[in-house]
Amino acid sequence: MKASFIQRFWVTFSIYVVGIYASLINQMKVKGASHIPHSGGVLLASNHISAFETIFLPWAALRTNPFQMLWAPAKEELFKKTFQRLVYTSWGAFPVRRGRDVKAGKVLNELLKDQKVMLFPEGTRHRDGKLGQGNRGVGKLIFDTRPVVIPTALIGLNHWKFPSMGAKGAIVFGPPIIFDDLFAMNDSKETHQLIVERVMESIAELLKQEGVYVGRADK
Repeated sequence: MKASFIQRFWVTFSIYVVGIYASLINQMKVKGASHIPHSGGVLLASNHISAFETIFLPWAALRTNPFQMLWAPAKEELFKKTFQRLVYTSWGAFPVRRGRDVKAGKVLNELLKDQKVMLFPEGTRHRDGKLGQGNRGVGKLIFDTRPVVIPTALIGLNHWKFPSMGAKGAIVFGPPIIFDDLFAMNDSKETHQLIVERVMESIAELLKQEGVYVGRADK
């Protein structure tokens, strides 16, 4: 899946508009963006606490990588209305069915060869800020595609309202996660589980470093 110059221009223009709202009208901070490679397959693996994430993550990740895309799988319900479908699609989102979606899986595998993708391993949003369990399918995706995986911590967005002024929040990118020992293991469910657990541990560590870790969700 490739983006035209017009789409990349639109995304670049949009993220700067979002940036005015996020960092000038409000107080959204970005840390660690230098960890994101400029090129190659990159997976931004983030905690999931707000519906605003798909707006602010592209701004945080692409403001230093203009004219690139940050692709995002999103639940298919968001694409039912024509206007919403056009907006989400223009920003690089694509629909995913609940359960096992083979077509979406193939798209992700193809994108992660040389594109940037954001993913929420928990699958379910936790508005209380707690960290849920990672989906083993994300571990399988990482094992198969071997992208650079950047742990990403979203902070404070679960308390934002729209529109807002002076709201505080942060997006923190950590250094790439090393999986060499796990990649040397057999391609199995157990290995995939260990991979996604390492991803969630890395996100938890970022939250702890920022002093905002509130524990694990029950489910």
